[in-house]
Amino acid sequence: MNAQPSRHDEQRGLWLGLLGVVIFALTLPMTRLAVGPASDPQLPPLFVTAGRAALAGLLSIGYLFAVRAPRPAVAQLPAFAVSALGTVVGFPLFLALALRQVESMHAAVVTGLLPLATALAAALWFRQRPSAGFWACAAGGCALVVAFALVQGSGRLVMADALLLGAVASAATGYVAGARLAAQMRAEQVICWVLVLSLPVTLPLTLMSWPVQPVRAAAWGAFGYVTLFSMWLGFFAWYRGLALGGTVRVSQVQLVQPFLSLLFAVPVLGEQLDPATVGFALAVIATVFAGKRMPVHRTA
Repeated sequence: MNAQPSRHDEQRGLWLGLLGVVIFALTLPMTRLAVGPASDPQLPPLFVTAGRAALAGLLSIGYLFAVRAPRPAVAQLPAFAVSALGTVVGFPLFLALALRQVESMHAAVVTGLLPLATALAAALWFRQRPSAGFWACAAGGCALVVAFALVQGSGRLVMADALLLGAVASAATGYVAGARLAAQMRAEQVICWVLVLSLPVTLPLTLMSWPVQPVRAAAWGAFGYVTLFSMWLGFFAWYRGLALGGTVRVSQVQLVQPFLSLLFAVPVLGEQLDPATVGFALAVIATVFAGKRMPVHRTA
């Protein structure tokens, strides 16, 4: 049984968790800046997806060599594959494609369901039984997101909303697989091995999708951010924070991530906050907050 974290470790864990959340909150506006809108496209979504993982994977080789990290066991490879499909392929690709069509503020509200989706994925993975209250919160959160999408889409859903929900499902599945691996090895080594094991796919795709048209320096700078911070160092802070302060307590700071994404979109992209977006974001955050406190029972 894991020992209860000390107060000092708990505080360090909370601060590291908050640092990870701040880094991840910038991912939405930075990805939008990297790919550009459909009216002014910049880097191809496939290049942003594969390139950020490939370059972070090359950095991971150096890190793993420096710390003399042990190789993953064969039995761990399925979990690494699931984590890679979710966090390296699914989430960034769906997100990049969606952000070609909608503003990052729109994406921030829809992806606000991620903590609740992660809790649901964990319950299914570990064969737990969520309570009726949890399911009610999950249904309420989904209804809010659909209502927001309908309001933003003038009464109709757009393909970007389906892509964003795909991003949420991918990230939730990948996070749960990564969390399972983090219980078996040092947390920050999990994302490094995920990236290194993905290199045979991500590196060729990066070269194949390399942009041929001129791209603004701001787009390259945003690509550098999602590579170094969103895909790599952010996971160092996040996973280390969870390990130090306890998953249940530290994961609560993720509730502020959608609102931080809304705030960051103003200076980074010049997007304008409107009362409806803020209202829906707060409602989704409240639903997620309530859902994460509903009991999840272990099956016999």
